Amino acid sequence: MRDHTKLKAFELADEVALLIYRVTAGFPKEELYGLTSQMRRAAVSVPSNVVEGCARDSQADYLRFLTIAFGSLRELHYQLSLSIRLGFLEGQDTTLIEAKIIEAEKVLNGLIRALRK
Repeated sequence: MRDHTKLKAFELADEVALLIYRVTAGFPKEELYGLTSQMRRAAVSVPSNVVEGCARDSQADYLRFLTIAFGSLRELHYQLSLSIRLGFLEGQDTTLIEAKIIEAEKVLNGLIRALRK
């Protein structure tokens, strides 16, 4: 069993989830069951799948869950872009979150590529 707390990918994914929860708290109330919920689910999915993958015995299962986490992260990146274009987010919040998502994507993708070799 792998220790997810030692992975930079997990650390970044966890930070992204916390940031998303904070910024979506200010979204319009009519988005509570729309974009707010979608972004929060995608954000929580990333570290959750990293943790679940680490708990699996086989390398193939581990890789599969990391790939699912990466897909959720890409989904979240799009949703962030959409929320900016809809005017729900602006300013320094967007710069910080987008940079953190991009960093998480790079680290997670690097881990996936290393495992595929």
